[in-house]
Amino acid sequence: MLADTALAVMWLGLTCYALFGGADFGAGVWDLLAGGARRGDAQRRLIEHSIGPIWEANHVWLIFVIVLLWSGFSPVFAAVMSTLYLPLTLAALGIIARGAAFAFRKASTELWQRRLFGAFFAISSLVTPFFLGAVAGAVASGRVPAGLATGDVITSWLNPTSALGGVLAVLTCAHLAAVYLCADADREGDAELARAFARRAVASGLASGAVALAGIAVLHADAPQLFHGLTHRALPLVVLSAISGVVGLGLLTRRRYVAARGAAALAVAAILWAWGAAQYPAMLVGSLTVDKAASQPAVLSACLITLACGAALLIPSLWLLYGTFQRAHTGDVSNTPGHTSPHR
Repeated sequence: MLADTALAVMWLGLTCYALFGGADFGAGVWDLLAGGARRGDAQRRLIEHSIGPIWEANHVWLIFVIVLLWSGFSPVFAAVMSTLYLPLTLAALGIIARGAAFAFRKASTELWQRRLFGAFFAISSLVTPFFLGAVAGAVASGRVPAGLATGDVITSWLNPTSALGGVLAVLTCAHLAAVYLCADADREGDAELARAFARRAVASGLASGAVALAGIAVLHADAPQLFHGLTHRALPLVVLSAISGVVGLGLLTRRRYVAARGAAALAVAAILWAWGAAQYPAMLVGSLTVDKAASQPAVLSACLITLACGAALLIPSLWLLYGTFQRAHTGDVSNTPGHTSPHR
């Protein structure tokens, strides 16, 4: 019971990182695709305005997941970190490069400097979710066996399921970001920019659906246990994700941007929990179950009590942070190029 509770709490943290941190990565993807300095200026200023206050806070969820995995399921932590250290290192470097570039671009005054740091920010935002998705694909396809560095450090994450996970991660992040940015632009009174991001949200949502459908064949051939779980035990969650995604696209076409946010978030959360349900009770497919990987009950109890105390401080703080910067600040997005919002 304690082990299942700890796993559910950890999965909740992973879901939060996907919904909040993922949208940050996706915003960087749209920054990359915004166009030249003049044509993409309005889009980039909206992106900076939207993610500026919370872009570092979102990584608290990743830290939360890593710490809970380490303390609550240490054999899984050891196996994943020792087998998948290459993509994890690349993802970590991407996070660092992305953060540094975002900060330096905001402080730069010369156009060439903003372009240079903007390129680092955007490219890091693209490759980081790909590597994280590749890690998820490696675990889900059973290529991470128990033990220290017992899996292949190359083929464990360079395989069809990991490639599918990486591509889906990038597309999902881009879709979430576009949906969130629609509502932000609409709240700031820029209907044209909201419609532009709505078109991007619909396109990325359709692309995500197409890749997911094509991925059925990939999983059937490359990860049969995951495929069986998704088409049996986790099928209701898969259907919920698909329905939520379609509803979200419909809401976007009707310019119901706030409601579309909820539908898009539910679609992503449902597919993440579908993966968990499909794989349960295995944490490392073919080698470790939840009960075998879990720490002693005393350790799990201490972790859960500590997390409950921390949540009492963290959740209200994040709620205040998000709520403060979700209020309209008309005029921030339409100022001159290179403008730095006073709210950041």
